[in-house]
Amino acid sequence: MTPVDNPIALREWAVAVKALEAGKQIIVLRKGGIAEETKEFRLESPSFFLFPSYEHQREHLVKPGTSPSVAETVAAFERDPNTIFVSSYAEVVEDIEVTDGETLRKLEPFHLWTENYAEERLKWKRTKPLHVLLLRVYVWDRPVAIPNDERYGGCKSWLSLAVPVAVQDARPALEDEAFDKAARAIREALAGDR
Repeated sequence: MTPVDNPIALREWAVAVKALEAGKQIIVLRKGGIAEETKEFRLESPSFFLFPSYEHQREHLVKPGTSPSVAETVAAFERDPNTIFVSSYAEVVEDIEVTDGETLRKLEPFHLWTENYAEERLKWKRTKPLHVLLLRVYVWDRPVAIPNDERYGGCKSWLSLAVPVAVQDARPALEDEAFDKAARAIREALAGDR
């Protein structure tokens, strides 16, 4: 694959990136970060790299038994805090806007965050919808090492990676049939009482 010269990445909790890469979930919940230029979440690209973040993730904000745990992802980062390892990218299959708690609760079985945390994300910036991105994730066996610096910090969703990234031998986190089944289950849950 040809290197992407100005690669864009979505900054997401490391524990969630690991769940996406393992095929344990296919959605992320986005409202936008405090440092967003537009003060709200916008889908800046239909495909992007997944950039693991360690700043805001907390053990009590994910469901018990999540593997790897938040502590395990932090311990791995602390072994080499000067390097971020990027090992996946995603394509957006659907951007679902959620504006009410009832709809959000229908998604509870499909992600690792606690119900309380998901509800907090929905309520923050009440006039703006919560974006539920349905993602097709691709993983490669040899992560790309990116020097960590201040440009990757802060509370923002999108990052421009400072180095070109080439992805070789990417494989889907879930094969077609498994992905289609997971996506169908989410759509059926949302269609529930409509």
